[in-house]
Amino acid sequence: MPCLIYSFEPNYFIALGLTLLAGLSTGIGGLIAFVTKDTNKKFLAICLGFSAGVMIYVSFMEILPEATNYLQQEIDLKWSSIFTVLAFFGGMLIIGIIDRLVPQDKNPHEFSHEEEKREYHSKRKLLRVGLLTAIALAIHNFPEGLATFVSAIQEPKVALPIVFAIAIHNIPEGIAVSAPIYQATKSKKKAFVYSSLSGLAEPLGAVVGWFILLPFMNSILYGIIFAAVAGIMVFISFDELLPAAREYGEHHLSLYGLIGGMAFMAVSLLLFI
Repeated sequence: MPCLIYSFEPNYFIALGLTLLAGLSTGIGGLIAFVTKDTNKKFLAICLGFSAGVMIYVSFMEILPEATNYLQQEIDLKWSSIFTVLAFFGGMLIIGIIDRLVPQDKNPHEFSHEEEKREYHSKRKLLRVGLLTAIALAIHNFPEGLATFVSAIQEPKVALPIVFAIAIHNIPEGIAVSAPIYQATKSKKKAFVYSSLSGLAEPLGAVVGWFILLPFMNSILYGIIFAAVAGIMVFISFDELLPAAREYGEHHLSLYGLIGGMAFMAVSLLLFI
């Protein structure tokens, strides 16, 4: 077994610490639950639209190009582009199948008023949106954590701006998880915990990579994983986040949130070119 896996050189601990720092920043976004009024549906609509903008922009402008770059290290431009597209829509297909297989909520209660019934289903839908977003971001953060860990091992100083950039754009990802979960459960603790857990997939990716995956990972596998993750995030944005945003506020509020999320991610990425 390669000594790389169980090496305990200082660079490995520095790399793990940097990856943990990037992942924990998702919890900062999760703190939005502590300042959000649970009656502010307009704010919720903007947050959901913002979350969709973050995920869509980062998928098309960062993750997909990164997937193609990884693939081009092993294969030519034409085939790397083909594999990127196939993996992107493959990710959509996978999350679409999962979405179909997850049973829809059955109403176990009797309601005396139609308004109570609508409120119950509204909360269940928001909880579903938050949990699906958390799962998508955790899947995204896992290989991202592994990639950050590898770059930090090679040269910690070079990895610092990468880690800071990831930390910055993990903050709105935390908002994407915490806002709908808080509105659904009225629990600040649950909102913060779920958003933080989605970010902890990043150091988890580093740890698993350190002990298990590193000898088997290659550029082609990285590229396919990143492209599939982009497909998953885009699917959830259009299937869950944007419809929910329109439901809880006027159409233009979800659009403003969407543009705001894209703009935030654009600026955070431009800062580290």
